[in-house]
Amino acid sequence: MLTRKQIDLLNFIHQRVQRDGVPPSFDEMKEALNLRSKSGIHRLITALEERGFIRRLAHRARALEIVKLPEILSGESAGGFAPEVIQGGGASEPSRPRDAMPLETAAMARDLPVMGRIAAGVPIEAISNAERSIAVPDAMLSAQGEHYALEVRGDSMIDAGINDGDVVVIRETQTADNGDIVVALIDDQEATLKRFFRRGGAIALEAANPAYETRLLPEEQVKVQGRLVGLIRTY
Repeated sequence: MLTRKQIDLLNFIHQRVQRDGVPPSFDEMKEALNLRSKSGIHRLITALEERGFIRRLAHRARALEIVKLPEILSGESAGGFAPEVIQGGGASEPSRPRDAMPLETAAMARDLPVMGRIAAGVPIEAISNAERSIAVPDAMLSAQGEHYALEVRGDSMIDAGINDGDVVVIRETQTADNGDIVVALIDDQEATLKRFFRRGGAIALEAANPAYETRLLPEEQVKVQGRLVGLIRTY
């Protein structure tokens, strides 16, 4: 799966090679994609190389060679994005939360920051800084609100189809309905991923694993930081 920026860059390189016989310079790529620095181009080039779309050639100026084009660009396609399949690695599809990402999804994607690790088990320290980014299909994201991603640590949500090592996609919100899977911040110090329920003047944070007890906390100790809208799993 390629992000919108990766497709734009691959298309720009392809067009310039077809026109001039040589790839564009990094400065030309930066200007064409309206990026602030060449480091962003380096990251895109690396991602395209890792996915087998381009090859860097040693000891040559502007040493880029296009190996293949995605379906959306091959044959000078002018239409919209063709769907791509995100490959799984198991013989059968594992259970997924209601809003988990389908295996077939549109090629259009957006880079979201992975803000750190979230505990699906014993709460860990609160999340603050982005560690990396991940490509998330636009179809998974709602039109309203900001989104971010978190890497799951622990097994307390396995019965909801959320495993240790999964990446969950979160829409920022401070409110939740009963039964929603949320990022909950406890006492402004600990963050955890749990099902949310209001019980009188308290908040119940419920695991999806019978090995873990439900935590019942005073309402003022719990802040909702976001709601689960998707899940990405690698095999």
